[in-house]
Amino acid sequence: MGHNPNIPPEMPERSTLNVVRGLKSRHDGIAGGHLPGATTPPLRRKPLTVEDYVQGVLAADRTILARTITLIESNSDQHMQTAQDVLKSLLPHTGNSIRVGITGVPGVGKSTFIEGLGTYLCERGHRVAVLAVDPSSRRTKGSILGDKTRMEHLSRHENAFIRPSPSGGTLGGVTRKSRETMLVCEAAGFDVILVETVGVGQSEITVRSMVDFFLLLMLTGAGDELQGIKKGVIETADALVINKADGENQLPAQRAKVEYNRALHYLSPATEGWQTQAYTCSSLTGEGLPEIWQVIQQFVKVTQASGVFQQRRKEQLIAWVYAMVEDHLKHRFFHHPAVKAALPNIQQSVAEGRLPATTAASMLLTLFDPDSSSQTKPVQAD
Repeated sequence: MGHNPNIPPEMPERSTLNVVRGLKSRHDGIAGGHLPGATTPPLRRKPLTVEDYVQGVLAADRTILARTITLIESNSDQHMQTAQDVLKSLLPHTGNSIRVGITGVPGVGKSTFIEGLGTYLCERGHRVAVLAVDPSSRRTKGSILGDKTRMEHLSRHENAFIRPSPSGGTLGGVTRKSRETMLVCEAAGFDVILVETVGVGQSEITVRSMVDFFLLLMLTGAGDELQGIKKGVIETADALVINKADGENQLPAQRAKVEYNRALHYLSPATEGWQTQAYTCSSLTGEGLPEIWQVIQQFVKVTQASGVFQQRRKEQLIAWVYAMVEDHLKHRFFHHPAVKAALPNIQQSVAEGRLPATTAASMLLTLFDPDSSSQTKPVQAD
């Protein structure tokens, strides 16, 4: 038998290492396409049944967990129905986690903070799921996936699961399916869910309807400490954390902490029976992270004892129902044949100033539901 050209001369013929011939053609990363020069099409993954999804998630199979979330995020009518069936089966296994929302201005160090806190929790036996909502590309609507690459250490931990998702331009950067994704992660046994949102602003209040504890990260040296963020966002926070309190920034961070605590006394508490306070930490050194976790645990203990925790969860479920109804109606509206056919011309007329926006809305609603025409007719001024 001649020497196998795929095995280097210095290695024995019966070596357990088998060097295969590489592809000479380029790989453009397009799923499902044929590679130039390939003799056989790429293997397709086996379709999963509802039972496959459910059992895989309950068994904490990471591959099935990721596929389940992808199924939930799909806008396909067929996938949406399957996703609802999966969620219905998983629902009895949910609700056993602490849900923490984390937000802050760009550059405050959200990803570094989450990696530090997540690693701290994982090393103490917790199972942590991170839903990192990435900014969406305006061109492709896809996720940049930068957060997962920045959380390099945490992403390798066996007790952690990081799922970057495109914000899709939704209010507050919270994806349309984030609530369902949290439930799936809870069913898979993750007892801490960290939800990172994009940026900060009045729209970030949206995250309040999804989590138990809302944490707002702050910076020092970014101008007037008390004017750096809108009051409306501060009023929704259960804790303010001045990040990057290390090195020469330690003293300024302590001063900012005192100023924020002084101001917080004049604001209504975000959660009944809980006093929001400011804290400092360094995501780089880990200093202050154990204290913040103790604050979160104390919050859960206090609110569960008072019943506020359970009441908030119930209110969130009701809010979820309304959000799903709005989402379904919006989907039906923009996929209505008559609306789809008329929309381009109506948009152009509005853009060119030939048609008032109120009239355009009335026309579209009438196409969608003729019975609504009398109710949506624009009111003329006297």
